[in-house]
Amino acid sequence: MKKIFQWLNKLEVAILCLLLVSMTLLVFIEVVMRFGFNQGLIWAEEATLYLGAWLVLFGASYGVKTGAHIGVDAFVKTLPSLYQRLVALLTIALCLVYCGLFIYGGWIYLSKLKMIGLEMEDLPIPKWQATSILVIGFILLAIRFIQAAIQLIKGETNTLQFANEAKESMSLAKEGSKD
Repeated sequence: MKKIFQWLNKLEVAILCLLLVSMTLLVFIEVVMRFGFNQGLIWAEEATLYLGAWLVLFGASYGVKTGAHIGVDAFVKTLPSLYQRLVALLTIALCLVYCGLFIYGGWIYLSKLKMIGLEMEDLPIPKWQATSILVIGFILLAIRFIQAAIQLIKGETNTLQFANEAKESMSLAKEGSKD
């Protein structure tokens, strides 16, 4: 199971990098073509929009994995360790319900798009394929929440490991005052 998660981590990072590079290059080429040659790629805007959607939903999953999301847990940190874990597990359960609703709704939406046979406006790609990130992204997000729940149940952590911006800001302020 550990190997599968390691493979998933590597795949997720590779896809994120590919999406970011593709989006950046596409926008750069479009800007050069429009302002340098008074021409443009008809499909660039739509492709950038979908690449951005894929980047955001893959990034949400990656953010849970790395603890990059902002956590508002000042109250929770005042609770005893057992209650911190229970609140974190309740939070994860609610997040999994949210993911489940999106997966279910996304599946219905994609099924209807496929049945209708719509294509993207400027690219000859079925729209259901371009919007399949709705299901893929929330499945990945659910996997990350399940991983966090396993860590909590095993006792490896007491809370969700999210970014603490207040603490980081205070440490930066202290460093700045030394200069």
